[in-house]
Amino acid sequence: MSDSGHLFPEREPAAEPATAGDAAGHRARLRKRLLDGGIDALADHEVIEYLLITAIPRRDVKPLAHSLIKRFGSLAGVLNADAKTLALHPGMGESSAAALKIVSVAARRLARTALRQQPVLASWQALIDYLTIDMAHLTVERVRVLFLNTQNMLIHDEHVGDGSIDEAAIHPREVIRRALDLGATALIIVHNHPSGSPQPSRADIQVTNRIAEAGRLLGIVVHDHVIIGREGHVSLKAKGLI
Repeated sequence: MSDSGHLFPEREPAAEPATAGDAAGHRARLRKRLLDGGIDALADHEVIEYLLITAIPRRDVKPLAHSLIKRFGSLAGVLNADAKTLALHPGMGESSAAALKIVSVAARRLARTALRQQPVLASWQALIDYLTIDMAHLTVERVRVLFLNTQNMLIHDEHVGDGSIDEAAIHPREVIRRALDLGATALIIVHNHPSGSPQPSRADIQVTNRIAEAGRLLGIVVHDHVIIGREGHVSLKAKGLI
């Protein structure tokens, strides 16, 4: 463990030939483009670079930004990578990983806030944005249930399990019992496909219909089952599968 006490100390590479003035000028130009431009003012590697500057202010971090994009495939891949994996990447450390992870935390909170401000069924794009930010890049299959009140406002978002969506991962009676405990009158099932394709499997459809049938007996409406993937999303309701 380093003198600073960090579990993952940042490993400084050999000094860069660029002068302090060159680095300061480059960073000033990045800052100006960021503040004066729009969403595409900076390239993906420059976004990573600018975030890393906050954690590693005395080093040229452009090569590190490029190496992260190369390893994780994209800006989203870097920002959604596991924190420990980021910290152990050559040239990184805990502080650098935190500088990157704070962006995904902020994005998730913004999307969640937008979702909670109005009825879910009247803000469908806000729901899809939230779920995509939160789940599209997961490397494991995750199952969640969004519980809604009589106004279709989100009252609880529950992670119910990891793994393929069958009755070993999600139990229809337990889902409906949880809805009753929360005072929910409706719900939306959500899960992701790490393969990238959001197309539903036979198990996805069967479990959804079992939950919908159990809900009908007790006045709990299953509005939809949304599957999220890197290639987009699928609504079982829109496909006529519920």
